Amino acid sequence: MYAHIESTVTALVCLLTAFVIQRIYDKERKQQNVNTISGIKWFGLAIFVWGIGAFITLISTKYFGFSASSKWLIYWGVFISLINSLFILLSLPSIEHQKKRNMIVRIVERFSVKEFVMLFSGIFIMIAFVFIATSYTNQDISSSFIWLIDIPISLVVALALLYELNSAFINRNMKFMYLPCFSLFVLIVIAVSHRIIPHAFVDQYINVADWSFIGIIAALSFKFIFILLFSILLYSWKFLSEKEQQHSEFVVLEAERNRLHMENEKLLVANESHIDTIQSLTKKLKQEEKKVTKLQEASKIELSDRQKEVLANLGICGSKKSYTEIAEAMHISVDGFQAHIYQIKKILNISGAGGKEQLIAYATENNLLQFATIACD
Repeated sequence: MYAHIESTVTALVCLLTAFVIQRIYDKERKQQNVNTISGIKWFGLAIFVWGIGAFITLISTKYFGFSASSKWLIYWGVFISLINSLFILLSLPSIEHQKKRNMIVRIVERFSVKEFVMLFSGIFIMIAFVFIATSYTNQDISSSFIWLIDIPISLVVALALLYELNSAFINRNMKFMYLPCFSLFVLIVIAVSHRIIPHAFVDQYINVADWSFIGIIAALSFKFIFILLFSILLYSWKFLSEKEQQHSEFVVLEAERNRLHMENEKLLVANESHIDTIQSLTKKLKQEEKKVTKLQEASKIELSDRQKEVLANLGICGSKKSYTEIAEAMHISVDGFQAHIYQIKKILNISGAGGKEQLIAYATENNLLQFATIACD
């Protein structure tokens, strides 16, 4: 009866909690770096494993006639406990605090997730094989012997979890959470001890039914406290993360404001002391912009092959020779050459002083020198 109650309560509470944690993880993953919230995923999976393990145990005992002391169910319980320990170990590095990491967490951090899972699985598959091969055909071996596979790792995980949780809460100025953390560790030790102490030994000091009831209460209590501590840690982490983010954004904005203020002061000083220079440069800039605009507009106009030749020859020799000399080199009359120049200026919308220089610049900038037919010695 007690076993059914424990399995039912554990299955309902843990599966429901795992579902809620998964929803929180999905929401946070869209907003943040996945690595910073990976602990939510692993804690959620650890709780889910408890729930699914209790659910399978409940179905097996209630509908398939398995005894609660069946070796198959004991093997299943050991497997679930080991998987749960694996997920808790993977979650520990994500618990943020300023203290030095304990040795277990430092070992976990040395490996990638895939490597650590393979290492953990390989070691305990070998150990489990020896225990199963020894206990399955030997009816004299009790379930307490089988649970010895899980006891050491459960105690190590409990110690590491106690240290990391307590360090995290201290870092969040929540030192009063030491008592619940220590209570969690004590309950885990009681639940673990309950599995390995033979009933024949217990019967000498206390009623076996009462002893079973104590074990169930300890098992349920440490699961509930684990979920509670994780929830408090999650929301305190969320609050701390948002606070740190807001502070970081404030610092960045304040620095940017100061930088802009200093630049504004420099610009005001420069404007007051060099206003004439600025006006002169602005005027020249506008003139250059007009020239560039004219040239850009002119570049859209198609010139004839003869006009390109005249413009190219002017671009090559215009700075050294006169129109007359260039016309003679091209074997055309000066009037004909100037007529071409006039038409080109009209097409390119070039007028006023400096027309020759503008034509030379246009020829150079628009890659028209390739059409030249004379050489300028």
